[in-house]
Amino acid sequence: MTIVIVVLIIVTVGYFIFIYNKLITLRAMVDEAWSGIDVQLKKRHDLIPNLVKTVQGYATHEKSLFENITRLRNLSIEAKSVKEQEEAEVGLSGALGRLFAVVENYPELKANQNFLELQKELAVVENDLQRARRYYNGSVRNYNILVEQFPSVLVAKAFNHTKREFFDIKDETERAVPSVDF
Repeated sequence: MTIVIVVLIIVTVGYFIFIYNKLITLRAMVDEAWSGIDVQLKKRHDLIPNLVKTVQGYATHEKSLFENITRLRNLSIEAKSVKEQEEAEVGLSGALGRLFAVVENYPELKANQNFLELQKELAVVENDLQRARRYYNGSVRNYNILVEQFPSVLVAKAFNHTKREFFDIKDETERAVPSVDF
């Protein structure tokens, strides 16, 4: 009887150690995934001034758009939380979309080699950023599941592990499925 109790205690302690280590591993993966997003955002933020400067040479009357892009870029750089970053990036993406809409009115700009190269680089960064967001959200999902499941929730609460926020797109126009008419 004593051996059964000792074995049960050892198994229980071993399980809690396993859960604790799993929580630490998943938290590190979430932090690493956020670092990947941060790297891609830095690349994006570094491209934006060059892109704006190139377009500015052709579309001088779009001053408010350029100022708005600069303001949103700065908000994104200064963001402290996932939510702040998310809000700033949604605004910045919308402003960049308006910038590319303006470019459509300037055929000579669309043919400018510097602009085309910047546009290509931005497309690569946007694709890398999308992959980084998916990886981050997957890591957050796995971490949050373990934080909320029983009995791991007991270990999570004991060691102050809390749910992490997803990096979502809150702009419903970006979520909407485009309609195609034939």
